[in-house]
Amino acid sequence: MLSQDSNDDTEDVSLFDAEEETTNRPRKSKIRHPVASFFHLFFRVSAVVVYLLCELLSTSFIACMVTIILLLSCDFWAVKNVTGRLMVGLRWWNHIDEDGKSHWVFESRKSTPEDNKTVSEAESRIFWLGLIACPILWVIFAFSALFSFRVKWLAVVIMGVVLQGANLYGYIRCKVGSKKNLTSMATSYLGKQFLRQNAGDGQTS
Repeated sequence: MLSQDSNDDTEDVSLFDAEEETTNRPRKSKIRHPVASFFHLFFRVSAVVVYLLCELLSTSFIACMVTIILLLSCDFWAVKNVTGRLMVGLRWWNHIDEDGKSHWVFESRKSTPEDNKTVSEAESRIFWLGLIACPILWVIFAFSALFSFRVKWLAVVIMGVVLQGANLYGYIRCKVGSKKNLTSMATSYLGKQFLRQNAGDGQTS
């Protein structure tokens, strides 16, 4: 879903958070957005539970498949548009310009002392734990369905991998920046290590 051709552009910009509540409370582990935190986990955990127990809960494969896909779709929308912005100050999205060119935008809130005071460590842990753990489970389910020849479930588990993997990829890009930034960071780090090693060798010789 996040695949893009070579003509697509990506942007890493700061999240416009004028609507965000800013307070002077110190950084705490208190959950500041309990509803967002609940729904961040509810839909994805429910989809996993229904998948594991579907054969016990219902004899209809169609009913189970529709229920799981609905839960996955609700989770994708909630995590992409709501919980990421509220819980960790990140957001990713796509827009088409007037020339018909696709642009992927990865936003992150500017790191300022005021923002740091409003960040909840508990919410951050909940967000990233749910974001990373569930796609891993769907990958495991995909291999399990493949090797156990449960072919009819492959479409469901692949949907889980794609939707939740898309959010994981998008938020990692928001967190660490663009590929160009990563390349420049790696190059800068290796350059510093090389110069440091050469300086050490020059002092010992």
